[in-house]
Amino acid sequence: MSTRKTTGPLRRVAIPEARVTRMIVLVRGQKVLLDRDLAVLYGVDTRTLNQAVKRHRSRFPEDFMIELSRKEIHGLAELAGDAQLKKVRAVNAFTEQGVAMLSGVLNSPRAVQVNIAIMRAFVQLRQLLNTHADLARKLAALENKYDKQFKEIFEAIRGLMTAPPPLTGGEMGFHTLMRGKAAKKISRKRSS
Repeated sequence: MSTRKTTGPLRRVAIPEARVTRMIVLVRGQKVLLDRDLAVLYGVDTRTLNQAVKRHRSRFPEDFMIELSRKEIHGLAELAGDAQLKKVRAVNAFTEQGVAMLSGVLNSPRAVQVNIAIMRAFVQLRQLLNTHADLARKLAALENKYDKQFKEIFEAIRGLMTAPPPLTGGEMGFHTLMRGKAAKKISRKRSS
């Protein structure tokens, strides 16, 4: 838990980055914070936050704020196990850029401090995802390297598993070499 101190007349706001990180959800392939969660962080009502956004709608294009559909709201409510969220008619989700824009719309010392904490949480999340991406690339390289070696082994095993081709023509069985009188008797019997 990190506590950020401010200088000057601004009041100290303690917002743990881990708490903010838990609030970040993935919607339409983007990491966002819901209006209701931001309202809690800013210490205002959700209605107040959304009214401020409506007054400055031109500052929130689609890549800054996503208006969720009913289906998306129900999906998030089920995921979070939040029955109250299902009842809400409209939910706005703010991307990292949208949260940064909110600091100008909600012009208060607390809003500035909250935005700093949120930006740090987004940066921390991005660094974590980059670490996972590096590990995924290394794993893929190892798989490619060892797949080539194991490919030969698997081909050999498949070769052993296939049935041998059937014998064609000729006699089946084996013959012993007989010598002397016994061999002559057998050869006479075959010729007759």
